Amino acid sequence: MNSNTIDNSRKNKQIDIKKLSILAMFIALGYVCLFVFRFKVGFLTLDFKDVFITLAGFVYGPIAALAVALTESILEMVTLSSTGFWGALMNFVGSATFAVTASLIYKYNKNFKGAVIGLAASVFTMTAVMLVMNILITPIYAHTNVKTVIKMIPKTLLPFNLIKSILNAAITFVIYKPVSQAFKTMHLIPKGNDEFKINKRTIIGLVIAGAFIVASVVMIFILFDGSTFELVKSK
Repeated sequence: MNSNTIDNSRKNKQIDIKKLSILAMFIALGYVCLFVFRFKVGFLTLDFKDVFITLAGFVYGPIAALAVALTESILEMVTLSSTGFWGALMNFVGSATFAVTASLIYKYNKNFKGAVIGLAASVFTMTAVMLVMNILITPIYAHTNVKTVIKMIPKTLLPFNLIKSILNAAITFVIYKPVSQAFKTMHLIPKGNDEFKINKRTIIGLVIAGAFIVASVVMIFILFDGSTFELVKSK
């Protein structure tokens, strides 16, 4: 083994260690967010861990997003959740669908348009998938029947899943560039070929995303009784 091979091997190991460290950071940020900002909306739970799972996917690709989603769901199951395996399964499927869809599209279109299309696609994909999961899984751990769950779709499950995914997508769009730029400045992540620049179009997009965030919160209070919207206290 020559010196060049040894140097390349060491360099690859350093890159792998750095990548694992950054992914661990995203997992930690997602968990802290889940630990601190988890809200009860009726019998449903609103959280923002998908933001950090998607950020990991934007930086390292859809496989990384899948791995972070799985880790996050397991951590939630064993420390915070009261719904056990079935709740963890739904959390994983929802987070993975959202983050993998967005990061897969962004992987091949690393620009403003790719970010918007990826996040928009993730909203509709996650909403559709979670409705299917609600029909299949909710009757099991909620001890109810499928007909009851289906009746809840128009007024409860559909609007909640749609608003939650829009909220996560908007927050992801708002914080992605500042977070990625900070990591690049600290040489924590590679610069890569990211054409998602801060310019006039991006600023307009950020304003619109901010409006979506405000509108989503307002809609939650309007569609769901405001008295049921409360912070979930951690165990």
